[in-house]
Amino acid sequence: MYAEVLAIGDELTSGERLDTNSQWISQRLAEIGVPVRFHTTVGDDLSACTDAFRVAMDRVEVVVSSGGLGPTADDLTRQAIAAALGVELVLDKPSLAAIADLFARRGRTMPDSNRIQAMFPAGSAPIANPHGTAPGIAVQSCRPAGHDCRLFALPGVPAELREMWSATVRPAVVSLQPVSRTIRHRRLKCFGVGESQLESLLPDLIRRGREPTVGITVSQATITLRITASGRTHDDCLTAMQPTIDTIRSCLGTLVFGEEDDELQHAVTRLLAARGETLSTVEWGTGGQLAHWLSDVPEAESVFRGGLVIGSDVTARDLGPEVREALAQHGPYSAQLAAALSLSAGPTLAADYVLAISDLPAIDTNCTTDEWFGIARKHGTDVVQSRHNSAGHPDIRLVRAAKQALNVLRLELMTPPQG
Repeated sequence: MYAEVLAIGDELTSGERLDTNSQWISQRLAEIGVPVRFHTTVGDDLSACTDAFRVAMDRVEVVVSSGGLGPTADDLTRQAIAAALGVELVLDKPSLAAIADLFARRGRTMPDSNRIQAMFPAGSAPIANPHGTAPGIAVQSCRPAGHDCRLFALPGVPAELREMWSATVRPAVVSLQPVSRTIRHRRLKCFGVGESQLESLLPDLIRRGREPTVGITVSQATITLRITASGRTHDDCLTAMQPTIDTIRSCLGTLVFGEEDDELQHAVTRLLAARGETLSTVEWGTGGQLAHWLSDVPEAESVFRGGLVIGSDVTARDLGPEVREALAQHGPYSAQLAAALSLSAGPTLAADYVLAISDLPAIDTNCTTDEWFGIARKHGTDVVQSRHNSAGHPDIRLVRAAKQALNVLRLELMTPPQG
């Protein structure tokens, strides 16, 4: 059994409003074991809406829509469902009375336009909306392809939609399944290689049709592997996923830095806390991005001592003679400067590690350029220098550089503490 989620409204197709209802409905369907095959967004046009409902009912067993159940001329969901089913709209007197009573309890007179909200496609049933004037619509249809489809139309107001889902739609969909099922996901976060290279390290795991499935997505240089399994219970799903997760970790090693909502700053914070050590940052090319990320990690309060942000070579020279010498001899885009920045800030920031990023050179569209990071350990007793190519889209260059710097430190911290 598969589902389709329809979102209706010009405000969605125009991009003026983000469709969060479809995301929420899809998550709830997954919880009860119904995979969502399609998301469809359609504007306030009767013909387009009618076609969307007809196509959806023909290709899946469960359709859940949101929006278009209001009293205004552009609310066309009920008319579109009736047209898709080839039936008339009929008045449901109990629904009309409930709508009128809601207005009365609010001390208002019901406008005539709200009468349309008590009209339902013949053969359908209302879905009660305790806190709104728009009842939902539930209907079952035998489709030409030979399967039955259950359609549930809900209002677009998120609070009303969610209450109606829990009270009515969820139990109805659960009752359609002979055996209780659920779908669960696990996400592994990776950094350090490109998408195609990472996929090549996972033989056959991302093949379509495999169970559990493994999907791969990339956002601002971080790669997410999503493992999905279905089963009777949450624990059954986790058990089915675990061998795949173990294989991924075995194949990728240190490329995997976390799970679920983890980012590199979370991984670095955990490692520092486990070692009982602290960190400070000095940033030229990334404009305080490292300090911002680390400050947003609640657990980092005990390990992040603070950061310096450098805006120009003038402010960089103020950090001391080592920095001035590195700038004079090697320039702002160099390993020597990154090392000098990390060393010079150590006494001021008083941390076990100082992570420094030099200035970032202008991007040459015909080739990659180099970015330099420096890590000073224990106030300068040992310096690690790292060089990375700034491949990738220019729009994510700053974020990528900051992530590369954190990853350099993460790999350093994964070595056992000395002494």
